[in-house]
Amino acid sequence: MSDTNPLLLPFEAPYEVPPFSDIDSNNYIPAIEKALAIARDEIKEIKEDQNKPTFDNTIEALEKSGELLGKITPILFNLNSAETNDALQKVTQEASSILTEFESEISQDPKLFERVEQVFEAKESLGLSTEQMTLLEKTYKDYVRNGAKLDAEQKAEFRTISVKLQTLGLKFGEHVLTETNAFRLKIDNEADLSGLPADVVERAAELAKSEGNDGAWHFTLQAPSFIPFMEYADNRTLREKMYKAHMTKCFTDNEQNNTEIIKELVSLRNRKAELLGYDSYAAYILEERMAEDPGKVYDFLEDLLERSQKKARGEVEELQVFAKELGYDITIERWDWAYFSEKLRKHRYDFDDEVIKPYFRLESVIEGVFKTAEKLYGITFAQRTDIPVYHSDVQAYEVKENGETIALFFADFFPRDGKRPGAWMTSFRGQSKLGDKRVIPLVSIVCNFTPSTANNPSLLKFDEVKTLFHEFGHALHGILSDTTYEELASPNVFWDFVELPSQVFENWCYEKECLDLFAAHFETGEPIPSELVDKLKASSTFHEAYMTVRQLSFGLLDMAYHHLSSNRLGELSDIRKFEQDNIKKTDLFNEVPNTCMSTQFSHIFAGGYAAGYYSYKWAEVLDADAFAAFQENGIFDQETASAFRKHVLSAGRTEHPMVLYKRFRGKEPSPQALLVRAGLK
Repeated sequence: MSDTNPLLLPFEAPYEVPPFSDIDSNNYIPAIEKALAIARDEIKEIKEDQNKPTFDNTIEALEKSGELLGKITPILFNLNSAETNDALQKVTQEASSILTEFESEISQDPKLFERVEQVFEAKESLGLSTEQMTLLEKTYKDYVRNGAKLDAEQKAEFRTISVKLQTLGLKFGEHVLTETNAFRLKIDNEADLSGLPADVVERAAELAKSEGNDGAWHFTLQAPSFIPFMEYADNRTLREKMYKAHMTKCFTDNEQNNTEIIKELVSLRNRKAELLGYDSYAAYILEERMAEDPGKVYDFLEDLLERSQKKARGEVEELQVFAKELGYDITIERWDWAYFSEKLRKHRYDFDDEVIKPYFRLESVIEGVFKTAEKLYGITFAQRTDIPVYHSDVQAYEVKENGETIALFFADFFPRDGKRPGAWMTSFRGQSKLGDKRVIPLVSIVCNFTPSTANNPSLLKFDEVKTLFHEFGHALHGILSDTTYEELASPNVFWDFVELPSQVFENWCYEKECLDLFAAHFETGEPIPSELVDKLKASSTFHEAYMTVRQLSFGLLDMAYHHLSSNRLGELSDIRKFEQDNIKKTDLFNEVPNTCMSTQFSHIFAGGYAAGYYSYKWAEVLDADAFAAFQENGIFDQETASAFRKHVLSAGRTEHPMVLYKRFRGKEPSPQALLVRAGLK
């Protein structure tokens, strides 16, 4: 198998990009088993070294071990998110168990930990660089936090829990993907399309035709279909049907129901933290975050809730009045919010997405993020058609600076059955250095944007433009990383710091100076008018208080699950009741029976945001404060951009994020810029 397995052969494409088209789902397990055998030999050599443990022969050697494994596994896990199928999901489940078991085996090895601990205890006398000291401290903490100090019985339990958690998280995400793909709202009566934009209707007709229902229209729970339907469909009954379909994903009585998975995930996470001596899983997680402990997170969330809740209620009341002025004698429900909110925004600002979409052709926006990055950081992007990609929709770009290639960038924009919902950034290879040579990262962003139709190009809603800038901000973090060790490379930073590069980059797409680089009418080529940009900026805080409260409800729900002490796990007997009890104070509408958000809350149950969803709002404080520096000096000011690159984007986790941020800004972040920007001050 090793002679023919493409995962075990040298990757001969430019920059050693994986040979995606050659890889079959059957290749992964044999390749991983071979890579594990090599990694175990490398670990054995470190462990049995008769020389005194040093930074070089222990800490750095551990960081460099498992190179082949680190080459193979990102391919599997990335494709399982972006281009999966039943066979690949099964392989991923099997691989996850094997890999988690291996990770526990290494992190709980007493001989290895003894060597790590000896180096750690001598750290002050070793003359280490700042980055080396960070790697040493992180390595030591990782061992302790993965059970190295537990007794044999506790280690066995810890390993069993770790494997189970990995398996459950994957299953949760697979269920959400299945439920998202399964739903169709089938419309046969053209009158039921009233209010919907022509391009949305056309896409629905094309989908229906492709599914053997020519002459009808099919709508899905994928964002490019679901969101415009909720914003524009005049048929209130159908909006309610779509909303309830969305909010019952993985909550109905079928094989995809996630309620029992949630109970088991929360219980096992709690037990894992308890074994290590923490009061809750949140306490365990937050020890390695800027926020540091649950108390600070709750104080942060509650303070923002106090500042935004009254105004958010006022926004809902205002919408209720507006609906009645339009002749609707109804009580605004959740499925009405987006619809009437969009009408009020158009009324108030003479502005909506349909007016601005023609200026945001996808190809132009892509070019815009590239030009913005070039003006800020002097890097260029050129498409390469000779580089392997995992789907025909994916585009590959070579990123250069001063003629030298510094990264490869992959972009995957459109929804399909094999791709999970949402948008994210990932890497097929992280950045590192081998001697003086910089190993370039292979960075990817994956989105679910409005696709083109036979008659219309892909025109983005402004929220989609923001999403592209957001994910590209994450990509820049990876592209511009400049660390010695991949373990510390961007974006492998504290979880409540990782959103700063993405959220700060969103700010540029509101600025005329940036928009003039790319925003032109797709038919006439006319640059976006200043009056539209003014309306865009004026409306940017429209219903911001409502959106803040909504985000805070997710953050509070996340903390409720993960700061649950073991003697309160019985509260999870009814997941819906637990959810309602813990977001009740953020509710702005009537309760909708038989719905549940938790069962599709992939961020915390299938992603990396457990006890970390607050970080989106936390990072908003950072990003507003950081962008204020650009506003003070000019949004393309080279000195400011250089400082942000050096101390934030390139530095990875080489130092504590607050140290890095203060180097850039000259002070700790202040919430004032966010409060002003959000209209909450």
